[in-house]
Amino acid sequence: MKDCHTLTDGEVIAIDGKTLRGSYDRSKGKGTIHMVNAFATVNGMSIGQQKVDSKSNEITAIPKLLDLLEVKGFLVTIDAMGCQKKIAQKILDKEADYLLAVKGNQGMLEQAFDDYFRMNMLQDFDGRSYSTQEKSHGRIVCGDRARCEYSLLYM
Repeated sequence: MKDCHTLTDGEVIAIDGKTLRGSYDRSKGKGTIHMVNAFATVNGMSIGQQKVDSKSNEITAIPKLLDLLEVKGFLVTIDAMGCQKKIAQKILDKEADYLLAVKGNQGMLEQAFDDYFRMNMLQDFDGRSYSTQEKSHGRIVCGDRARCEYSLLYM
C-alpha cells in the first residue's frame, strides 16, 4: 500500500470489510454487524462506510458505498472479496482506477492471470523480494513476496 500511496501522490482509497467486535448478542438473537469502510490514505481517515445487510455480504455493500463517494481520479483498492466485474465497472464509470486482489479461491480468474501474465517466467527475476509476517484473524501469517516492474508494453 505504501508503494501505491507514493506512486499516486496519495490518491488512494482503500475499501475493506470490517466486523464490529462485540456487536452480537446470542441471548437476544442479535447478529454480528459487518461494515464496508473506505479509507483515504492521504488523510489517514475513514471517508465513508456502508452496513452489510444481514442476509448479504461485502459484494452487495461495496457498490452502495461507491455511490456515496467521489472517487474520480483516485486509485480504489479492494481485497479479493471485491474482485467482481460489476464493482470494477462501477469504479471505471466514476472515472477512477482500481487495484483488485485475486486469490486462489477464484480458480478460473487466477488461472487467467497466470496464463496472461506468464508468472512462471518471473521465477528467476532480478527484482526485490521481502518477507511479511502479520497477525490476521488471531493467527500469524507469514509470506514471501516479490516486487518487480512489469509492463504490458513488453508482452
